[in-house]
Amino acid sequence: MTGPSPRVLGRLRVLDGRPVNLDGFSVPDAENGLVALASPDDPEPSLVVRDGRVVELDGVPEADFDVLDAFLAEYGLDLAVADEAMAVDDVEFARRTCDFTVPRDEIVRLVAGMTPAKLARIVALMTPVELQLAVAKMRVRRTPSIQAHVTNQLDDPLLLAADAASAVAYGFREVETTVPVLADAPSNAVAVLIGSQVGVPGALAQCSIEEALELRLGLRGLTTYAETVSIYGTEQVFVDGDDTPFSKALLTSAYASRGLKMRVTSGAGSEVLMGAAERRSMLFLESRCVLLARAMGSQGVQNGGIDGAAIVASVPEGMKELLAENLMVMMRDLESCSGNDTLVSESDIRRAAHTVPLFLAGSDYIFSGYGSIPRYDNTFAISNFNSEDIDDYLVLQRDWGVDGGLRSVSAAHLEQVRRRAARAAQAVYRDLGLADYDDSRVEDVVFANGSRDLPPVHPMLVAEAARAIEARRLSVVDVIASLGRTGFTEEAEHIAALTRCRLTGDHLQTAAIYTEDLTVLSKITDPNDYRGPGTGYRMSESRRAEVDGIRTARTIAQLTADQVPGPGAVDLVEVGAADTGHDPREVVVGVSPAFARTVWLAMSGLTIGEVLRQISAGLEEESCLLRIVRVPATIDLGMIGLTAARLAGSGVSIGLQGKGTALIHRRDLAPLANLELFSVAPLATARMYRLMGQNAARHAKGMRPVPILSGGTEQAITARYHARSVALTTLERRACEPGAAPVELRWVRP
Repeated sequence: MTGPSPRVLGRLRVLDGRPVNLDGFSVPDAENGLVALASPDDPEPSLVVRDGRVVELDGVPEADFDVLDAFLAEYGLDLAVADEAMAVDDVEFARRTCDFTVPRDEIVRLVAGMTPAKLARIVALMTPVELQLAVAKMRVRRTPSIQAHVTNQLDDPLLLAADAASAVAYGFREVETTVPVLADAPSNAVAVLIGSQVGVPGALAQCSIEEALELRLGLRGLTTYAETVSIYGTEQVFVDGDDTPFSKALLTSAYASRGLKMRVTSGAGSEVLMGAAERRSMLFLESRCVLLARAMGSQGVQNGGIDGAAIVASVPEGMKELLAENLMVMMRDLESCSGNDTLVSESDIRRAAHTVPLFLAGSDYIFSGYGSIPRYDNTFAISNFNSEDIDDYLVLQRDWGVDGGLRSVSAAHLEQVRRRAARAAQAVYRDLGLADYDDSRVEDVVFANGSRDLPPVHPMLVAEAARAIEARRLSVVDVIASLGRTGFTEEAEHIAALTRCRLTGDHLQTAAIYTEDLTVLSKITDPNDYRGPGTGYRMSESRRAEVDGIRTARTIAQLTADQVPGPGAVDLVEVGAADTGHDPREVVVGVSPAFARTVWLAMSGLTIGEVLRQISAGLEEESCLLRIVRVPATIDLGMIGLTAARLAGSGVSIGLQGKGTALIHRRDLAPLANLELFSVAPLATARMYRLMGQNAARHAKGMRPVPILSGGTEQAITARYHARSVALTTLERRACEPGAAPVELRWVRP
């Protein structure tokens, strides 16, 4: 037996270069927590209650409780339903969860009495499709929504404001910023606050930074929500962060008591990355986190693919675990802000596959951070979808008839809101003495894709503005007043209206968002009522029109607008009924009904005149004669070619449609049994049409021609051209005259 060849297999050489093989993959390793759904060291579910006190939790006696066990035992379980909940069979409960005939409230009632191990084991039983079914039923709010990251590498306030306004125009209802430099945070908060209220009011804004500063900015009204209060599934990781569930609960209360919406952040993989997974599965540790969030009184959880997403995705069934995390949040009756905000793979296929199941099932927030800015400007880290992917996302909505929260925006409207936001930020920064940006900076920002398109400014400009905001303790009232003084009264009123809404506290309801008319949608006002087909959230006609109306969709008229005879267009004159030829050198080119009547440009971009010229040149080079006949009775290329072949003196023809599809036919063949077919019209070049003429001539002379090879393509050829093909076929069909006889055409050459 010989050893391996020194040559590399071509298939493997290509595969080695694929993006997916740049990802890191881990062998399952329960010892270090590198296991997604079930570890041998995951505890057996158990709950022992004596005299109203939990004395055993998931196999751990009270004497051995760590701080998480103690907190969960005291605050995390509904002991009134615990016996019933713990006694239910795991498989039976998994079935109930994805059975739409079982009310959502019944699932929530029992899950409230389940321990982390019990819930994790139930969810782990479910297939990806079953998880999707369960998510559709279990999400808290009926209407899905989406959150955007709005950041840039310069912390440029004008660009932040313009990008926040762009995000809101696209439909994002929460915008989250952060900083590459902590001291810049107050400036970023002000800029995003202004930009998020341009055009329409009601989008909530956050500045994700160190917790004490984040709370101060929120108390001054410069932000409206927070979600970066991190919690973990093991005591050691809490200790490493100088925290406990009790301190996090206190911080949660501090936010809520001051009218700031707050959800915690967890997500599998954190404990693994910190080397403290305690040999437990990622799903079990995240189940602990979700119960902690409920026990703390948080409105919801941001999980399912946050900072640890890539480590979860590195192990078998990791993607399933990320979806299961979100479901556990929903089953605990919490708002689900569903991850997707860290780039999970170098593979476009893989990152889309990670996102699509949740996108189809729906969530309170399908992304907890869609990167609405370029990948390089996302200072959180590259998101799984970014501004480069916005058209893809809009098309996915349209493809599936799913409301993913976004809508198409015209270039004119996008320019308008970006300029308005940048000018508003410019005016406020000038008026409050924070910084002076000139008008050219505004225009640069309006047309910039990101920070790399902007000329440099003084490196301390933003830092000095932020320092002034903090030193003077500027608040939302100062921003409103400044906008009013500088003529931006609409934005001032939007921010004032949002601030008044904060005083009512309605946004503190679970899964609350404001619509663009400042109506609150939440678990209370917009509960998820999905009970199977025909129930639950359904898009209104106006919303469906928004989803369907992507900017690249074209009508038949738009797709054929370029079908006009240009300068030097081919001139084909009808001279009467076509007769059968007798010259054995004669090759007939049979053209379609709309050829040189309503179709003038082939799908390859060549004019039909150029196509004819190349075919004619090829025939001449082989000493054959060209005759042109229109076949008005059919648009079928096989019949066009066969009809023309039966009229040709040589018995050989070229059938040619206006869009450029062509074949070589012979009179004794069946309609579809042609000699050569050139079906991929977009790839047909001038040289290929010339070779077509040569090959038709060689067939006419009884020779054996050399096949014409296109070389193939890596294009999604049908996706690129089929809509245009249909449009051109429509023109052909309109020009078709069933039953009409072939017509002789004379080519009037200049």
